[in-house]
Amino acid sequence: MSRHLLSTTPPDGPDGDVTIQEPGGGRSAAPVRARRSLIALFAVLLVAWVGIAGVGGPYFGKISEVATNDRSTFLPESAESTKAQSLIDGFSDDDDVPAIVVLENRDGVTEQDATKLDGLTTALDDEGLLASEASPVIPADDGDALELILPVSSETTADDVEAIRTIISDEFSDSTGADSESGTAVTVHVTGPAGFSADLSEAFAGIDGILLLVALIAVFVILVIVYRSPLLPVIVLFTSVAALSASIFVIWHLADAGILLINGQVQGILFILVVGATTDYSLLVVARFRDALLTERDRLRAGLAALKGVLEPIAASGGTVIAGLLVLLLTDLASTRALGPVAAIGILVAMCAALTFLPAALIIIGRAVFWPFLPKVRPASAGAKQGLWSRIAEVVARRPRVIWIGLVVLLALPLLAFPQFKASGVAQSDFVLGESEARDGQDVLAEHFPGGSGSPTQIVVADDQLKDAAKAVGSLGGVESMTVVANDSPSGTVAIDDEGTLQSPQGGGGPDAAEVPQSSPPAPTEVDGQVLLEVTLSDAADSLAAEDTVTSIRDAVHDVDVQALVGGETAVDLDTNTTAEADRALAIPLILLVITVILILLLRSLLAPLLLVALTVLSFGTALGVSALVFNHIIGFSGADPSVPLYAFVFLVALGIDYNIFLMSRVREESLRFGTRKGVLSGLVATGGVITSAGIVLAATFAALAVIPVMFLFQLAFIVTFGVLLDAILVRSLVVPALVHDIGRSVWWPWRKRIPIDDA
Repeated sequence: MSRHLLSTTPPDGPDGDVTIQEPGGGRSAAPVRARRSLIALFAVLLVAWVGIAGVGGPYFGKISEVATNDRSTFLPESAESTKAQSLIDGFSDDDDVPAIVVLENRDGVTEQDATKLDGLTTALDDEGLLASEASPVIPADDGDALELILPVSSETTADDVEAIRTIISDEFSDSTGADSESGTAVTVHVTGPAGFSADLSEAFAGIDGILLLVALIAVFVILVIVYRSPLLPVIVLFTSVAALSASIFVIWHLADAGILLINGQVQGILFILVVGATTDYSLLVVARFRDALLTERDRLRAGLAALKGVLEPIAASGGTVIAGLLVLLLTDLASTRALGPVAAIGILVAMCAALTFLPAALIIIGRAVFWPFLPKVRPASAGAKQGLWSRIAEVVARRPRVIWIGLVVLLALPLLAFPQFKASGVAQSDFVLGESEARDGQDVLAEHFPGGSGSPTQIVVADDQLKDAAKAVGSLGGVESMTVVANDSPSGTVAIDDEGTLQSPQGGGGPDAAEVPQSSPPAPTEVDGQVLLEVTLSDAADSLAAEDTVTSIRDAVHDVDVQALVGGETAVDLDTNTTAEADRALAIPLILLVITVILILLLRSLLAPLLLVALTVLSFGTALGVSALVFNHIIGFSGADPSVPLYAFVFLVALGIDYNIFLMSRVREESLRFGTRKGVLSGLVATGGVITSAGIVLAATFAALAVIPVMFLFQLAFIVTFGVLLDAILVRSLVVPALVHDIGRSVWWPWRKRIPIDDA
């Protein structure tokens, strides 16, 4: 034996095959063939991924260029507002979006206020910020406010709207603000669709920088605590950043080619998902590598053993998540549909990075990657150390039924609040959290003018049905006034009363012009036998009350003309919410079905997958119930976007299956050797630490979404963060092991023949 030890090649030497017998009676290992070739291959992988990160890195700041936050672009062609818009465009050559300027003077607006506001149009037009002629200044009936509608191009950016706001602020800088003695103040806001779009773009502005920075810092801190090593967290983070660089590079080109349509929400989720998933997979690889180093001196053999051990669970879990995500391709809302392939690409690249770059780095560096706490080879006779997870396994073994029943009851209690989760939509003014000039302006506008001013609901109706349609709409609540497009009119429109009678337009072009009625009103503009009726709503155009009014308008005009189409900003919001609700109802059952089938094939059991999916759904319901209580009674949110539960379901269920697979694949492996009850305890001890760490990392990355001041992302961050922690720490660590231990060998029904019978 001494001769054999003396002739052994150094364990980390670069050349030749390696045959090692461990001190203290260890086993004799077979040589690793083609050592030089393998080391060279891993070195090439390292260089390749560094190159990928270098090429994809510059696209971090460019992906916003191919993202859009215009909700109308995500609607399917079958949506009524989409069909209506294609006809509405025929009534005008302009493709304008209204930016509404509202001035409020609590002491009553003055002639100077009106003159200044009217004079703005010249300055804005000189700067090229207007797409066409602005409206005249419109005074409020109460005399305390003025309104000016600025038509800006649909291509207008947030910077353009900010330029408009700056010019207005400079113009009124000497009159805005409050006088402490008199309490008077003049305030001017830019709101309307252009204003809200600019504020939303501004809210997403930090998505390329601060979101990723916060996520990476959070992950780094957690990894330092977990590994107590300065080098390993850097390597794992580089793995995540390299994967994200590659993902962004691919997705940018797909979006630039028009194959994918993405928005700020999808963009932010991509960043978080890739960082979180790559780190999770990396934790599994590192754990296996460290375990291998405890019984193997050679870094190459340890790395290959680790790679073999993680290949199946990572491929299975990643494949399951990808399959679930691709179900979203069946949805109608383009933003939801895009999330499927975008996130699937991210998961695929995350798997590749974790299975190629990270093992290569670990093998090249060897034990030094864990410095200063280097794993030492244990003699074969040495038993495993008793730790936290061994003690948890002992607790599970003593009272399994009490544990799983008690915790299931505890998890079920928040389901009572599940129906309180309001996900029927929110007003556009609530999208942005924190300061929003558009929201402040909308509040002022609604106080002094009809809420729908500047953003009318548009109805394309047959010319011979105009009178009846106007009468039907005019009889509804929530309708303030109506006009019909008439290009021969000085203002471009003609008022129409509740009886469907056209009103003679007043002469002049401004509020002080002489009111001289014409002998007869101009005829409405007709395009292919249809006219365009525009309805100003009493409620704010972005509100849920306005959506209810649009629903009533559609019912009314369809009774008059079944071919009539209702569009406009409010109709777009309504159709977006309706489509999102339909997508949610379609996608959630299909995702559950796909994941269940894959788990059945993977675990070669019918009962176990059904139990695991049921527990995952229970965990999701618990998270949503707790979120409902927090959102409604603590934070005070008005509601949630209909897509929030779907997105949360996708990530909690699909990613929760990751932990199921990590745990149960190891449990099945151990069960084949020791029986189910011993196997589940052994699997819990082996995977408990890595699953908990992975859950904390994933929760931390999703929590980073909360730094973006957008309600959708904040709500998603809270639900997923809470749900992942609940799932990884409680469900996967206690409920599942206790349930499997209680059921025993029958959990593998009906294909359980290969599983040894449990000891009595």
